[in-house]
Amino acid sequence: MVPHLVTALKGPLLDLEHRILNAQPIIEHWFRTQWQEHTPPFYSSVDLRNAGFKLAPVDTNLFPGGFNNLNPVFLPLCVQAVQSAVEKVCPEARGILLVPENHTRNLFYLQNVAQLALILKQAGMKVRIGSLLPEITQPTALQLPNGSTLKLEPLQRRGHRLALDDFDPCVVLLNNDLSAGVPDILQDLEQTVLPPLFAGWTTRRKSRHFAAYDRIAGQFATLLNIDPWLINPYFAACGKVDFQQRNGEDCLAHQVDTILQKTRAKYADYGVKEEPFVIVKADAGTYGMGIMSVKDASEVQHLNRKQRNKMAVVKDGLEVSEVLVQEGVYTFENINDAVAEPVVYMIDRYVVGGFYRVHTERGVDENLNAPGMQFEPLAFETSCTLPNQDYAPDDMPNRFYAYGVVARLALLAAAVELEEMST
Repeated sequence: MVPHLVTALKGPLLDLEHRILNAQPIIEHWFRTQWQEHTPPFYSSVDLRNAGFKLAPVDTNLFPGGFNNLNPVFLPLCVQAVQSAVEKVCPEARGILLVPENHTRNLFYLQNVAQLALILKQAGMKVRIGSLLPEITQPTALQLPNGSTLKLEPLQRRGHRLALDDFDPCVVLLNNDLSAGVPDILQDLEQTVLPPLFAGWTTRRKSRHFAAYDRIAGQFATLLNIDPWLINPYFAACGKVDFQQRNGEDCLAHQVDTILQKTRAKYADYGVKEEPFVIVKADAGTYGMGIMSVKDASEVQHLNRKQRNKMAVVKDGLEVSEVLVQEGVYTFENINDAVAEPVVYMIDRYVVGGFYRVHTERGVDENLNAPGMQFEPLAFETSCTLPNQDYAPDDMPNRFYAYGVVARLALLAAAVELEEMST
């Protein structure tokens, strides 16, 4: 059931995994105290990179779109986590209105919506799917590649409530990251909206998330007595960037050079022979758009027209004016000679599974969330919560436990981030 995974391991990561395994009771107690103070997002997914000498998150998505790629064995974990999440916000919840992206042509995304609806139904909720598309004027059944169907219905606004025909839900669950902005129909609702509207890319910024993660990683590193850099990528932000007009290039070049110098110093400390690199990406947005990998500051000052066009606009036509400059983390994992990176999924505060994003045409220092990527949906044979201290740290359950710990650190950072945005 599990594809053969190869990881080019080096000493520091094995040492880090040993520390995480040995500190499991301390770590779990620390997380429990954190969740008493902070409310986790309804759901999330975290992209991790395992460089052999470093294990760190590089992106946290609050509107995850790959539930169809999870191991179906973990469905009970998803169901229990959903029950816990819904009880917090609407204990009497019987109906949930699911609002997806407008990707009716992306049938694989729609399979994610169908799987998410199934999880909610298994959790005891009545679930219907309301579309923001203006062309959906009546209930519309879509055929999915796996043979099932998905029914989309036109959203209706009744005062300060969102509804469908004969359906007045308690909770509105967004699986739409609002890159195109917040539609009027979603504004000023009296119903609970999860995640909150300000969690969408209209207002959310990756730099704010990683600033929160920097603090969380520092606390966790003190707990384990480790160098926080082992779980935390350096980053900086540049505002007022215009790739078409070539404005902000000096800021970008300066920040790229700064991150490269700091990373180069760490590589020297740990005896890492690889060449440092930096990922430059839009500070808002997803779907792997608006991303480039560079190894020298001069590369962002001499972009050709094609490169500038690629960086200037991301999903739903959102123009890029703010940029995140992030330390690049190598991925030394591969499946069948294809570069791979783990993606961990969480509902509420619980890890519910994960998969490997695989790309046959990308290198170990490149973004894998790109056209041509594939998923290994059964990659996690066991959940990320059941380590075995009798085995080596690179044994599958133990590696996945370390992944789950670092992913939950990013989840906690997202919780802190949203709290700060709401004040």
